[in-house]
Amino acid sequence: MEELILRKGVPEDIDDMVLLEQQCFAVPWSRDSLLYELAENPLALYVVAELSGHVVGYVGVWSIVDEGHITNVAVSPDFRRRHIGMALIDTMLKVTTEAGIRSHTLEVRVSNMPAIGLYKTFGFTEAGLRTGYYEDNGEDAMIMWRR
Repeated sequence: MEELILRKGVPEDIDDMVLLEQQCFAVPWSRDSLLYELAENPLALYVVAELSGHVVGYVGVWSIVDEGHITNVAVSPDFRRRHIGMALIDTMLKVTTEAGIRSHTLEVRVSNMPAIGLYKTFGFTEAGLRTGYYEDNGEDAMIMWRR
């Protein structure tokens, strides 16, 4: 069985990450936006999951004072239900907590029950709603916090 490698995302990961964005999100981030995140944004940290030399998942977080604002969690549809999302979030939480982040937040589609369940396993709780947040269909976003 191939070994899952968890590491910091680098600009060379851009092609795999763009593909993941297109596979996972109705409104994917652009290549330029992702490249900025990886190469230039001093607040951003990306942890990638790699199998056989390809990025099959990633999580992004912005460190703002002592809060971690999770931007995206993506796992290739071909590799879901293998605990890759869990490994990514666990690694990101450990790294950011060690760096002084005291709480984490994210938005998630209210219909995305698998993601909500995953976040709850890490202690995230519902803290509010952003009405009509998602531009593709006007779906609400659940705001979740882990303190």
